[in-house]
Amino acid sequence: MFSGLIAHLGHVASLRGDLRNGMVLTVEAPDAVADGVADGDSVAINGVCLTVVKHDQRTMTFDIVPESIVRAGFDDLRESAPLNVELSLRVGDRLGGNLVYGHVDANAAIVGKPVEGQGHRLTIERPGAVARYIVEKGFIAIDGVSLTIASVTPEYFTIALIPETSRRTTLGAKGVGARVNIEIDPVARYAIAALDEYRGVDEASGATEAELAWAYEI
Repeated sequence: MFSGLIAHLGHVASLRGDLRNGMVLTVEAPDAVADGVADGDSVAINGVCLTVVKHDQRTMTFDIVPESIVRAGFDDLRESAPLNVELSLRVGDRLGGNLVYGHVDANAAIVGKPVEGQGHRLTIERPGAVARYIVEKGFIAIDGVSLTIASVTPEYFTIALIPETSRRTTLGAKGVGARVNIEIDPVARYAIAALDEYRGVDEASGATEAELAWAYEI
């Protein structure tokens, strides 16, 4: 479990393999390692929960299976590319962002990044598969960064990107055409799944909304 607050920036030290056979990613992030990393730990890299298979004082190495490569665009990474790094939450840590699992739901392109005030207005494609979970003022994780959705259209959504977020994460350097990993708010996922189940029971049983509300104690 993660918070979406990026404490560490790393970069690609090496990336071996391919989509067919899987890849091995080594990330140089000495500050993150010094924060306390052990083999077997879960670490979010650009919003993807990966398992540390080995580490030293400066680097962490991860195995990436084809599913993760396709889902999160790891095959687009190049040596020295910057990466958002977040260690998993410890019991008692302050949850200052939102709940992030590190399970990427979609990969989409940045289509606009105009200057707005002290920061930027980041406009991102709204993938159809997750469109109904992306709502104005809802939470979303972009490359593992916990953010609030500023506005939504049928095709796009926007983020008001403040200078601090630009400075501390890869989103400051990414421009139009770059792709980002999207994870929807897990609360929205479960709420909509429960609503779908509720509606399914309603349609199957013919029960009235009042009867279903009583049955579910809503």
